Amino acid sequence: MRDDTRSVTRVSVSLEGYDSLTVPIHRASTIRYPDAASFAARFERSADGYVYGLYGTPTHRYLEKKITELQEGARTVLVPSGQAAVTCSILALVATGERVLIPDTVYGPVRDFATHELAALGIEAVFYDPLDLRALDSLINVRTRLVWTESPGSITLEMQDIPAIVLMAHAKGALVGCDNTWATPLNFRPIRHGVDIVAEALSKHFSGHSDLVLGSITTRDEALGLKLKACLGRLGIGTSPDDCVLLARGIETLTVRLERSNASALQIAPWLAGHPCVEMVIHPALPGNPGHEIWKRDFSGACGVFTFTLKEQYADRAFVALDSLQLISIGASWGGTKSLIAPSSVKALRTVRPWTGPDYLFRLSVGLEHPDDLKDDLTRFFAALTESERIEPRTAVGG
Repeated sequence: MRDDTRSVTRVSVSLEGYDSLTVPIHRASTIRYPDAASFAARFERSADGYVYGLYGTPTHRYLEKKITELQEGARTVLVPSGQAAVTCSILALVATGERVLIPDTVYGPVRDFATHELAALGIEAVFYDPLDLRALDSLINVRTRLVWTESPGSITLEMQDIPAIVLMAHAKGALVGCDNTWATPLNFRPIRHGVDIVAEALSKHFSGHSDLVLGSITTRDEALGLKLKACLGRLGIGTSPDDCVLLARGIETLTVRLERSNASALQIAPWLAGHPCVEMVIHPALPGNPGHEIWKRDFSGACGVFTFTLKEQYADRAFVALDSLQLISIGASWGGTKSLIAPSSVKALRTVRPWTGPDYLFRLSVGLEHPDDLKDDLTRFFAALTESERIEPRTAVGG
């Protein structure tokens, strides 16, 4: 054999006795078949068999099974982002002429997708008040294929009564989907409450390190999972095994990270609520907050993500004051080890349940820093916010 051929020819390596403690990375586009007959019959392999790299490697299968186990579901498929987890669920299940119901407090890009792409496909997207069960029930008709939920809602954190929504939707033949990114399956398992499809933005808590973008869809039954898997294959949607390994590593610390960020948030949120610059704090786990009773009934825990608003007199100085933060970064996303704050306006994103509070809300994602250091950083923010109030009057000089 010549050198150029030898350079590209595989050699056999024994795997006997090799059992890695970590998840190995299997990268492949092409899968090699032992003979021509196996290649000809490749699409007859089981749903978890290997056909081509796009449809998954052993690395993907590990992550799919791990997430399925955590969600207590039947099957999980991986997608490139949390947004894709929602949009692909809808595209795979809702046909032209059918209807999907979406909460008015849904993640902003999902609203944009529904308004533009679904409308172009002839799929009717109807936004509903997430807290008005009677109104929602009246919207579920014979054309309704899917009722989507997100609890708590994006930024304003409204808690939906998922068990009640499941009962009314299933009674009329509709499926129920849930974006469970805020809670993760460690704090809420929608499938236990009858939800059919669970979407997770794995980029957030699951990853935990702000360095990858990935999503998952878990189904309550195998048939629905296979339908989604087939649709994703036809759409040509795949994910990187390198991202899957990073995600698998993140899962190993998910419990301790959630516990730490939640504990810190439950110190910081009441402290913020008592600050003279703060109008209100929105956190479902705080007694007295709207939705607290639903959270207490259905959820086993919370996370470090919550929202606060400022009193009106400080609104025009907020953006300048944010620049005084030294520890908390300004940025989108959440659920990582480092704390983030994101000023957000939601008025334009509400068409059914108008937002009547302050124009800008501040979503805080509490990371793993010490809560006292985070309070110190927020104190810098408030000091900058009120600086003009502390300017002493000029005194007269001379005669």
